[in-house]
Amino acid sequence: MTSTSHFPVGSETGDQRFRIGVDIGGTFTDGTLVDSVTGEVTTSKVLSTPSNPASGFISAVQKLLSVDSVDPAAIEHVVHATTVATNAIIEGKTAKTAFVTTEGFRDMLEIARQIRPSLYDLQFEKPAPLVPRQLCFEVPERLNAKGEVVTPLDESALAQLVEQIAESEIEAVAVCLLHSYRNPDHERRVGETIAAKLPKVIISLSSDVVPEFREYLRASTTVINSSVAPIVSTYLSSISDQLVAENVTSELLVMQSSGGVYPAKAASENPVFMVESGPAAGAVAAASLGSSLGYPNVISFDMGGTTAKASLIRNGQPNITKDYSVGGAAQSGTGAFGGASGYPIRTPVVDLVEIGAGGGSIAWVDSGGALRVGPHSAGADPGPVCYGLGGRQPTITDANLVLGRLDPDYFAGGEMKLDREAAYAAIRTHCAEPLGLSVEGAAHGIVEIANTAMVNALRLVSVQRGHDPRDFMLIGFGGAGPAHTVRLAEQAGIPKVLIPLGPGTASALGLLVTDVRMEGSATLIARADQVDLAKISSEFERLESLGREAHHQAASASGEPEFERAVEMRYWGQSFELSVPVPKRDSIDQHWMDELTESFHEAHETAYGFRANDEPVELVNLRLTTVGKIARPKMRKLANVDSDPSSSIKGFRQVYFASETGDRGMIDSTVYDRSLLPAGAVFTGPAIVEEPDCTTVIHPEWKVTVDQFGNLSIEH
Repeated sequence: MTSTSHFPVGSETGDQRFRIGVDIGGTFTDGTLVDSVTGEVTTSKVLSTPSNPASGFISAVQKLLSVDSVDPAAIEHVVHATTVATNAIIEGKTAKTAFVTTEGFRDMLEIARQIRPSLYDLQFEKPAPLVPRQLCFEVPERLNAKGEVVTPLDESALAQLVEQIAESEIEAVAVCLLHSYRNPDHERRVGETIAAKLPKVIISLSSDVVPEFREYLRASTTVINSSVAPIVSTYLSSISDQLVAENVTSELLVMQSSGGVYPAKAASENPVFMVESGPAAGAVAAASLGSSLGYPNVISFDMGGTTAKASLIRNGQPNITKDYSVGGAAQSGTGAFGGASGYPIRTPVVDLVEIGAGGGSIAWVDSGGALRVGPHSAGADPGPVCYGLGGRQPTITDANLVLGRLDPDYFAGGEMKLDREAAYAAIRTHCAEPLGLSVEGAAHGIVEIANTAMVNALRLVSVQRGHDPRDFMLIGFGGAGPAHTVRLAEQAGIPKVLIPLGPGTASALGLLVTDVRMEGSATLIARADQVDLAKISSEFERLESLGREAHHQAASASGEPEFERAVEMRYWGQSFELSVPVPKRDSIDQHWMDELTESFHEAHETAYGFRANDEPVELVNLRLTTVGKIARPKMRKLANVDSDPSSSIKGFRQVYFASETGDRGMIDSTVYDRSLLPAGAVFTGPAIVEEPDCTTVIHPEWKVTVDQFGNLSIEH
């Protein structure tokens, strides 16, 4: 499926230049081609290929290049978001990895942490370490917390250790020595010795990956980096080779978990920064769109075929956290997915809540006779029953089709025909008959159960973070999102909804509205009233030097880099810290420190509801983000302006609706062709707005206004 719209506009030069973004989801792979000169946007959507994600990627690119016969030489860069690293961890298909640590700490990965995701769950089992004990090795050496040598590195023992590793036929090595964040000399010597013996093995040093205190978290992050590096490197090399085969020789960039992008070479070396690259793209798209329209405070809601993601954007920026885990059970605690389940990673990530509710989520009746939806998904293979690709279990997409919300002849722009009779029969057999309901009633129950779970996700990123959802606008996108967004806003108390143009491929467009970002950090651990300010200044200057060097190696970043400084702080004696942007002052002096401390008190009050002005404050880590600006697309106004939407009416059909006051049943609803809707058009629900990559459902008592850029602004 391909479609064309006019979301962004680039420079006004006469030469042809394009940018491509590709986002691989669990069900569909979305592609976006932006003409940097005219601002025209072309999108493509193909079924994902889970067995070989690169195949779906290149299919989406080929589809984009075939439109208007785009010259591959005119592509400025290709940006990619992928879950290949996450999938490798979840599926237990990581590379065979060895772990090297200080003598006495071999069982660090096994012991892990004492916290658990469910305090009273007696059946809870920790995930198995990514590195089995027989591949964990110790080397005699020791540094103290200041980085001073207590026990010198034993070179002869190191040589024997390397021989043992060589006999293990491993693909990667993770090295994490005690206090190497203070002094990396021993770690580098271990890395050099292993590399000399095993030049083809990928080696990750904790002092390079995440030079911060907390040994287990640093070790876990480094192990994950090593264990997925061979897989990610092979995957990105395959994509690069296939792009070259299509004569696309421009730079390949990869979306990071934090919402920035970095070169494919850097992603191959440090893939831990892209573990959650897919979900981040949607939040970045929502932040960019909201800011462009004058709404810096929005909640992003991205519902695809497999999962739904919610993220809160405040002052135009998604919240960034470092407290998250990957590969465990779905959680809804602090951080992206709860900090206690799975394998912890200490790299920046967009703070979001992800739940197993997508168009392909399977509906089923449990042993107690209750209707359940998800977390299992039909995905792309075999997909929902209505796809006719072998699916047998009813899904949310099947329910929406039975309720009349989807047109069986206009799915994916008409490229896919949906089988309504098969969906009807599946819901009747698996849900309606066991529950004694009508098929429509069961289908509505499936949708409402999924909606309830998604409303909870919206509340987790807003109310649980101390924000009133009524103060935010809800931006809905993803292939399945606009079919549910209005109902979610109704239940969550959010007064305004916005559906962008091309919502089904908005995440792919989000790849093209971000900058090259590279993260650096250094552990300090000093009280604010005792810290050496010159030390802070010198550390930031060192990080800037490293960031500037990395920036100049990124072909897509032009001009001088910009630097974003932050300090992670806590009250003295606390276990966890908050990230606070530094004051915008020319020099680091006492005024700078006073202002920083006040900012921390305010951040603590926002996060936890109180501040302790008399308690000493501790500076823990210095963080520096190097930003390489990339020219980003801008909004362009629609040429057609008319308040009357009648010319865009495709027809009418019966659609099932319900409200808080009762079941409305099937209602005659107007169906609009979104591509024909003029700017300024106003209409009310019940209505359906169709476009090639998704369908928007407008519930009764909600009013739609098409803004000057073609976005659907929906209010109760």
